[in-house]
Amino acid sequence: MTDPLPPEPPADAQVLPADLTRQLEALGGQLVWRIGKDEVSEDVIVRLGFASATPRFAHLPRLRSAGDQELQAALEGGRVVIEWVD
Repeated sequence: MTDPLPPEPPADAQVLPADLTRQLEALGGQLVWRIGKDEVSEDVIVRLGFASATPRFAHLPRLRSAGDQELQAALEGGRVVIEWVD
């Protein structure tokens, strides 16, 4: 399954310079992430790190899967925690 393409920005939206866009896309290609619910709390955890940190993800506590509605509720309730994995 592939992710849908993001919507086109409105015509009056500011567009990033082409060089910055390329740099951000290159950075995004080097990142890995996992999203899920913490087993103890109801927080949604977003783990993010460079691809070189992928083995370290296995040593962190497991995350439960979370559906779209659970993710939306966590966003609206301020229960999202972002963890950087070195």
